[in-house]
Amino acid sequence: MAARTAPPGAPRAELIADTALALLAERGMRGLTHRAVDEAAGLPQGSTSNHTRTRQALLEAAVRRLADREAAVLTVAEMPAASGGRGDLLDAMALALHRYLTGHPELLVARYELALEATRRPELREFYDRTGSRFRAPLNALMAEAGSAEPERHALSLVAWCEGLMFACAVGSYHAAVPSLEELRKGFQELLRGLLGTQAGQSE
Repeated sequence: MAARTAPPGAPRAELIADTALALLAERGMRGLTHRAVDEAAGLPQGSTSNHTRTRQALLEAAVRRLADREAAVLTVAEMPAASGGRGDLLDAMALALHRYLTGHPELLVARYELALEATRRPELREFYDRTGSRFRAPLNALMAEAGSAEPERHALSLVAWCEGLMFACAVGSYHAAVPSLEELRKGFQELLRGLLGTQAGQSE
């Protein structure tokens, strides 16, 4: 297994978290142990336990790293202002989602493993939700700039659409074929039109 997803010279904590995510994607939750992380990362036995002494701590490290890597892939903070025209926003959203689907499918699988485990562990649920909240405010602001009168509700609809598409393409009935960049753009266009309507003078 190519578990060494962290670049050479990366901090050990980062290597451990990346390896945990790789193990989750390949072996599932049962395959994630401190010993397995040590072996897959090529670390001396006991290294993972020194950094994350409990299973909860190991799972939290994986959730935290997942959020960091998703932020780098989806680049929510780098989305163009909707005031500049909806066309640029559609291009950016389609590109970010396409990049995730085509370049990081294993990260999606790890994400679902952690989400399911969080439903069984209240302490992980709290941490998972708190960590994921970093994306909420930027998305709400994005929808407000796009003209939404109810940005929180519309952001939820946007997230739900993306989540459903990602699940279907990663592990669901559409796993064999990822939508093209143009197909994703059209999907976002139809979604935003349905939520926000069309605005005079805005090109799509």
